[in-house]
Amino acid sequence: MSGIVNVLAPISLGDLDAIAALQVRNDRKYVVDETTVDLMLGELADGLQILQIDGLRTFNYRSVYFDTSNFDLHHAAASGRRRRFKVRTRIYEDSAQVMLEVKTKDGRGRTVKERLDYDLDNSSQLTPEGRRFVQVVLASSDVPVTDEVLNEMGLHAVLTTAYRRSTIVHETSGTRATIDRALVCSATDGRSTSLDAVIVESKSPKAAGPVDRWMWAHGHRPLKISKYSTGLAALHPELPSNKWRRTLNRHFS
Repeated sequence: MSGIVNVLAPISLGDLDAIAALQVRNDRKYVVDETTVDLMLGELADGLQILQIDGLRTFNYRSVYFDTSNFDLHHAAASGRRRRFKVRTRIYEDSAQVMLEVKTKDGRGRTVKERLDYDLDNSSQLTPEGRRFVQVVLASSDVPVTDEVLNEMGLHAVLTTAYRRSTIVHETSGTRATIDRALVCSATDGRSTSLDAVIVESKSPKAAGPVDRWMWAHGHRPLKISKYSTGLAALHPELPSNKWRRTLNRHFS
């Protein structure tokens, strides 16, 4: 990331969450180049703060995604099923912290995320405790998956993603955005694919935030991309990918 991040005011994780935790939110993703990111940050700098922890403003992330042998969760996303879910572990490489996350889509298309502290040694598997957590989250969500169906699914690790992330927050609007670079997606057989662009994802409670309005004003529209499903489709051409075909053709190698 360019030097522009060094002039943004820092914010702690606690203060950021107090302003815009946004566990229930609307997400919009933009795939752009470095020049566009620098221009956006420069023009919005006066209203932005950037997450800083132990002097770091860019952090290394790794996520392990779980699915069935038939990739049922991918198929649900590819078909646009409104009520669906995603299960992953997220490893914060700089601190060795791990979270098990269950992300669901409710009937209005909003993302709802629930998290559980997890052990690094188990980051590539679902422990009995992890499976119970998934069951509890789904039971209280809009996703029609029973415990019996979940047990039959046999979720296991199918894809790992790695990237570098910076997080910005706009205090006045209560919105935040993440900036992800150097995305690499790896299959369990060792094959990998990468993205030659930057993913900017806005996260807002309802209305569009300053990042969205800036993107629209400069001719950028939200693009369909999922680190999991798009990466998986790039590595498994036999899987459905029409929803992400434009992104695959333009940006994945």
